[in-house]
Amino acid sequence: QVQLVESGGGLVQAGGSLRLSCAASGRTFRDYTMGWFRQAPGKEREFVAAISWIDYSTYYVDSVKGRFTISRDNAKNTLYLQMNSLKAEDTAVYYCAAKRTIDISAAHNYDYWGQGTQVTVSS
Repeated sequence: QVQLVESGGGLVQAGGSLRLSCAASGRTFRDYTMGWFRQAPGKEREFVAAISWIDYSTYYVDSVKGRFTISRDNAKNTLYLQMNSLKAEDTAVYYCAAKRTIDISAAHNYDYWGQGTQVTVSS
């Protein structure tokens, strides 16, 4: 089992920045591919970014490329999502998730999920 707890969400103006954190406990964090997802009201959950546990390679969906940066600190068992140049359409509940498979571009096979943190971007 892996327990995940997100933090860092809040209200920010368009163009601003936020950094989300995801604290992991339980099984060895360093052995998991980690991802960020988001879900806006009335919309399906959307895959945002992922980072490999093997070589720290990253993957981003087109809508966040160049604005969001995913990173991990295995010593602290923590995943991050730095979000810059935020837009109103980034408003959503953001979730972190963990999986053992290595395909960072795939949105499936995530086994463990956090409870989510709300990000609201005002225009």
